[in-house]
Amino acid sequence: MTMRQKILKFVYPLLMRFARASGKSAAVLKNEKNVKPVQSIYELSVLLNNGETLPLRQFTGKKILLVNTASDCGYTDQYDELQKLYTDHRKDLVVIGFPANDFKEQEKGSDEEIAQFCRINYGISFPLSKKSVVIKSPGQHAVFRWLTDKQRNGWNEKPPSWNFSKYLIDEEGVLTHYFDPAIPPSDIFNFT
Repeated sequence: MTMRQKILKFVYPLLMRFARASGKSAAVLKNEKNVKPVQSIYELSVLLNNGETLPLRQFTGKKILLVNTASDCGYTDQYDELQKLYTDHRKDLVVIGFPANDFKEQEKGSDEEIAQFCRINYGISFPLSKKSVVIKSPGQHAVFRWLTDKQRNGWNEKPPSWNFSKYLIDEEGVLTHYFDPAIPPSDIFNFT
């Protein structure tokens, strides 16, 4: 862990308190009308950082939490909570991280460096995609294109506002929620 990462780890609780108190980066969007997707998320796959392909159809019947991540961000400590969610709810939830360098150069490492950082510092065992683009752009990862296009997911157009934005898919492949970065992973089920 770099000195910057150690400082960010120390500052994380303060950042979360400030974000909560100010309401900054704390939005939660909900699929209130339970709108079904136009295109199934299960048609998509994720190329993992180890080169394997992960078809999302294998998670039919489970919730899927999709999170854009970064190793050098004030919210990086959320890796701990994401891993705990994944471990505690493994039977009915999968977490998939999408390392991305879309916000102020906060994910500069290679796929191997990112995987090593996550494993050593946070014990991450949930799947991590290859480094991806998650913001709306021509190179946007297909999963994030689906998540941010209501013509595909049925209702949501909100792109990640920063690293550690979270999208929750239910057991039937319906996008149910978007959570801004200041919503800790441990609070996600309080909103469902």
